[in-house]
Amino acid sequence: MKLIPDPEKISVVIEKIRQLKKRIGFVPTMGALHSGHFSLINRARKENDIVVVSIFVNPTQFSKGEDFKEYPRRFKKDIGFCRRLGVDFVFLPDRNNMYPEGYSTFINVDNLSDCLCGVSRPGHFRGVATVVAKLLNIVHPDTLYLGQKDAQQAIIISRMVKDLNFPVKVKVLPTVRQGDGLALSSRNAYLNKQERSVALVLSKALRLAETLISNGQRNCGRIISRMKQLIERNKQAKIDYIAIVDPEQLKELKKIAPGCLIALAVKIGKVRLIDNTVIGCA
Repeated sequence: MKLIPDPEKISVVIEKIRQLKKRIGFVPTMGALHSGHFSLINRARKENDIVVVSIFVNPTQFSKGEDFKEYPRRFKKDIGFCRRLGVDFVFLPDRNNMYPEGYSTFINVDNLSDCLCGVSRPGHFRGVATVVAKLLNIVHPDTLYLGQKDAQQAIIISRMVKDLNFPVKVKVLPTVRQGDGLALSSRNAYLNKQERSVALVLSKALRLAETLISNGQRNCGRIISRMKQLIERNKQAKIDYIAIVDPEQLKELKKIAPGCLIALAVKIGKVRLIDNTVIGCA
């Protein structure tokens, strides 16, 4: 496994690999790797000749007052995980070579970036789209691997890839959860023991919605109301949003439709967590 911090150097290395007609799988991360990331890396390893993982805590996707400085950085441990998982290249850029002095170009995916998490995190998805576009231009993978846990992010990146004609296939893999249902997230590390217990309310609310739908409920407003009631029983849990939307335009629905996305964001103490589920019913 090779560690490469320089964008130009890894582009040269990748181009030589592409000339050999080898398939390249790419997993972009901000580090603090966990089993959710491992599932993406393992799939990339299975389906490609070469696997590239990037580790970069991207400053442009953090809004003012968010946890950029506190975001967990465990680079040495992450590199060890990558080595054990059979990653071929770890791309480790720093802020200066991703956003050099005078940098002024950003990508915004209109409409999709302004709803759900985009309301309380203005500019977040502009930063996400920009850094992923840069990474795709640097790494030139055949397949990009993303997680369903960050559903809005995956939808935005998929739209950007399509709109800007990036020659890459996007694969979105299922959310990885702990045994009690909590979706894996790097921010789970911020939770104390009591908050960790309260955080289960996100997955419980989603399971409640799935049960209501399987029992015939199709009114989105009523489903959201029941989810709110469940969450608000916990004084430490503060709802940012609960929404039921179509999976392409992220427009709110009045009635359940096949493939719709139920997404929520909840603050547990000072920690903002997200989760979602896709409904496959007719």
